[in-house]
Amino acid sequence: MKIAAVLPAYNEAERIADVIRAVRKARWIDQIIVVDDGSEDNTAEVAASFPDVIVVNMKVNRGKGAAMTAGVEQTDADIIVFLDADLIGLRPEHVDALVNPVRTGRAEMVIGKFRGGRRLTDLSQRLAPNINGQRAILRCVFDQIPNLHQTRYGVEMAITRFCRYYRIETTTVS
Repeated sequence: MKIAAVLPAYNEAERIADVIRAVRKARWIDQIIVVDDGSEDNTAEVAASFPDVIVVNMKVNRGKGAAMTAGVEQTDADIIVFLDADLIGLRPEHVDALVNPVRTGRAEMVIGKFRGGRRLTDLSQRLAPNINGQRAILRCVFDQIPNLHQTRYGVEMAITRFCRYYRIETTTVS
């Protein structure tokens, strides 16, 4: 199975390199796609400085759902891993933990609840994991979710609701 990591990014030039480095060291990631969602800084240039990273430049900020969809459109991967571009403390083990349950068939979607980032982020991941941006999902499931390209920052909740409604096997990892 081919596995792609999609990193939607908006004005993350200062943080995205650390996220890319962690993803590059993950065991099962075959492809990294950064979607610059109309950033006003040099996010795209920082991402493009990694020769193995595909960079998609959206000229205008269209929102996280549009950025995620644009990233998925750039790959034929069977599993898509979504990671926020501003994560602090992301390690390759976190990425591997997200991927493994989907890769091995134990789940169709995985939501990550990682520690070691900003206090507010760590707290929100524990209290409301359904809005968390760190997830792995089967491409065939993601492709069925309607209108994500129109969803801005409610995209994670839209994905979670779809998966609950259709009883998509979902788990969380820490």
